[in-house]
Amino acid sequence: MIEFSNEITICPMGEEDLDQVLNIEAKSFPHPWLRQHFIDELNSSYGFPLSAFDPSNRLIGYICPMLLLDEGHIMNVAVAPSARGIGVGRLLVQRVLDDCRAENASYVSLEVRESNQSAISLYRKMGFIDMGRRKRYYENGEDALMMEYVF
Repeated sequence: MIEFSNEITICPMGEEDLDQVLNIEAKSFPHPWLRQHFIDELNSSYGFPLSAFDPSNRLIGYICPMLLLDEGHIMNVAVAPSARGIGVGRLLVQRVLDDCRAENASYVSLEVRESNQSAISLYRKMGFIDMGRRKRYYENGEDALMMEYVF
C-alpha cells in the first residue's frame, strides 16, 4: 500500500496502460468497459483519460473525463483495490477539475451508483452537489445520482 499521495504521478493514459486499466476495471465494476471503450476515449477529440501511478510505476487508478465546449463530464473512474482509501480517487478527480477550470469549463458532471456511498461522500466533500437521479441507469436497475461541480 502507498503511504503518501504526493508520491502518486498522474499523466495522460496511453494505449500501453490498457492491460492494467482493464484489470482494475474488471475488479471494480460488474459490467466493465471493454478495451474498445478505452481506445475510443484515447482517440476522442473531447476525452482526456488519465492514469495514476505509484512510486514503483504501477498503474493504480484512472479516470476518463471529457470536455465539450464549457461542459466537463467524468464518465469512468476507478482505483485498484490495493490502493483504495489513500487519496488516489481524490487526486484524479481534482486533476480533472483543475484541467477543466483551466479550459474555462462552467461545470463538471458525473453519475454515481446510489449504493457507492464512499464515492458520493468524496464527491460531496470536494464540492459536488446533487442534481437529480437517473432511474434504473445501471444494468442491474440501480439508480444513478447525478452530481455537478460548478466553477
